[in-house]
Amino acid sequence: MVNDVKIKIAINGGIGFGAKLNSKQLLTISKYLNEDKELELTTFQQLYLEIPEDEKAEIMEEFQSVGLECYPVGNFVKSLRTCNFCKGEEEEGMPVAKELNRRIVGKSVPFTLKVAYTGCPIGCGEPMLSDIGVMKIREHYNLYVGGKAKGKDAEVGSLLMENLTPDELYEAVEKIIAVYSQMGKKRETFYKFVKRIGREQLKG
Repeated sequence: MVNDVKIKIAINGGIGFGAKLNSKQLLTISKYLNEDKELELTTFQQLYLEIPEDEKAEIMEEFQSVGLECYPVGNFVKSLRTCNFCKGEEEEGMPVAKELNRRIVGKSVPFTLKVAYTGCPIGCGEPMLSDIGVMKIREHYNLYVGGKAKGKDAEVGSLLMENLTPDELYEAVEKIIAVYSQMGKKRETFYKFVKRIGREQLKG
């Protein structure tokens, strides 16, 4: 019996200079889109695509071969939302963004968690409006938590730690996600979680 069950996966072009896809990536994606199918673009800089469940491993391997990154859909840490890195890889901290994404993406959490990163104080990556936001200030990093972009109670995040080195940043973000995973209630948003337990508990 043929398994015709479909599952949804999230894909994007990885962490780079803006949220971009090349022609080879688009052609590869289009192979799995019938005429009546639609491709969903999310606010997380991801595309949602339905694929056959029994072909998941092969399809994901094909996507990765053309430079696409694949992520789970649901209550996980989303791939890092970034700015356009307008001045160059080293200056804007792209290696740090890539490493941070590698460490946190796909971790299971009580509710979808958005982490944003920006390479300078202009804040194009919208770190202040995300659950967890990272802003590069010269050679160090400031960490914000509790931003909320939607609703009548929308709120900018508050500064939790500043002047962090890359290693301190990785450790702090991973610790925050671990605390949320362990202490958060089922389907409790990170914004409500921070309001409930207080920011100090996130400092470890």
